[in-house]
Amino acid sequence: MAEITSLISNAAVDGAYRSSREIKSTAPFGQPMEEERKVSFSDMVGQAGADMIHNIRTAEAKAQEGLSGRADTQQVVEATLQLDSTVKVAVAVRDKLVEAYQEIMRMPV
Repeated sequence: MAEITSLISNAAVDGAYRSSREIKSTAPFGQPMEEERKVSFSDMVGQAGADMIHNIRTAEAKAQEGLSGRADTQQVVEATLQLDSTVKVAVAVRDKLVEAYQEIMRMPV
């Protein structure tokens, strides 16, 4: 069995150490950065919902443009595929939320 020192070269270790020294952070060690403190779960879910609605409206508009002949077929297909992906993610998130709700309801009080 090979020893760990034979698997990792000294040059790789020195390079990783030098790269890590170049990383600067303004937050004290172990505390989240300022941007991380401001974002809440409800904000993330709200932003995801807004993005989803924007994707749906964009795809619908592109489909209308395609039907009227103002958009290329490839653009319509790309918008439709993006809409399909958005709907699949929304359904998966909904399923997980329903599953979590049902699990909470089964918990003894």
